[in-house]
Amino acid sequence: MGLLDDAKDKLEEAKDKVEEFIHEHKDEANDSVEKAGDFVDEKTGGKYADKVDQAQSFAKEQVDKLDGPN
Repeated sequence: MGLLDDAKDKLEEAKDKVEEFIHEHKDEANDSVEKAGDFVDEKTGGKYADKVDQAQSFAKEQVDKLDGPN
């Protein structure tokens, strides 16, 4: 097994752990995304609200992808 094979195996293992965590804690992950965006909006006076909303939507989509079919 080469170095790249080892790295690939470790990345696959990490991905599996993240997917398992998200499956068990999806609501908490989405709440954290929401809180982080609200914090940024508060600290910037809403100056970047559109960009923050886009980032929140993207992050929540990624959580949904990682959660996979139920």
